[in-house]
Amino acid sequence: MSAGAKLKNMLAQGPVLAAAAFSPLSARLAQQAGFKALYLGGGALGYLKCALEANLSLHDVLAAGVDIMVACDLPLIMDAAAGYGDPMHVGRTVRLAEQVGFAAIEIEDQVLPKRAHHHVGLDHVIPAELMVAKIEEAAGARRDDDFLIIGRTNAIQSEGLDATLRRGEAMLRAGADLLFFLPRNLEDTVTIGKTFGPKLMLSCGAGFNHQSLGMSVEELASLGYRLFAEGGAALYAAHAAMRETYSWLAGSHPDTDKLGVLMAEMQKVQETVGLQQLLDIEKRTLKL
Repeated sequence: MSAGAKLKNMLAQGPVLAAAAFSPLSARLAQQAGFKALYLGGGALGYLKCALEANLSLHDVLAAGVDIMVACDLPLIMDAAAGYGDPMHVGRTVRLAEQVGFAAIEIEDQVLPKRAHHHVGLDHVIPAELMVAKIEEAAGARRDDDFLIIGRTNAIQSEGLDATLRRGEAMLRAGADLLFFLPRNLEDTVTIGKTFGPKLMLSCGAGFNHQSLGMSVEELASLGYRLFAEGGAALYAAHAAMRETYSWLAGSHPDTDKLGVLMAEMQKVQETVGLQQLLDIEKRTLKL
């Protein structure tokens, strides 16, 4: 069964929570925690590379995805930003994403090149007609109908809800399997849910309770939202831990208790990456 078919089957059974994965290690840890799907978001990957999503290339994202999929067999959703080009380019983006093993691809209607201002709530969107052409090419380029096309629109801030809903309807007609909106408030969220039913993806920021709306996944699912992507809580937590640890390492008074905690964590890291299984292979195949 293809990764797309796995994800499609999960969605047919109920809401799916996709944890942010930005490295093979993070993917393994998400799988250990019980997640059944993963989301390679451009935001988290851009932060990891100290470059922002706006500076990522298609091959940056593909390479990160391949590394994750080698280490973890959960369905992985690719945030392909604005598709890395015009409709002609989008077709190749989709074929590459499908070929390397992603389960789904998310394509948004922002201008290219992307802007850093996206991170502070200022989005620049392309005409609806051009976005429809991108979705049509994306849907036509895939070889497996189970490979999911997610059409995302960032137009709600600049064009309002009604125009954004029309964009969603046009993307569905063009071949999108799921729609991804950025509701501003509870009223938007309810209206979008009633309009599109079980064809919706939602970003839940850092966590799976949508804090700005005060709603749980179960409540959102009752409105028609099915795929929930978490933005990068683990990355932010890792940043905090690394910042604290480097500060401690640079200090002149080492904390022996902290050193003991870190050495114990090293054992857990080795368990996560499968050190013992690799040692077993060497023991079985080499003269040591």
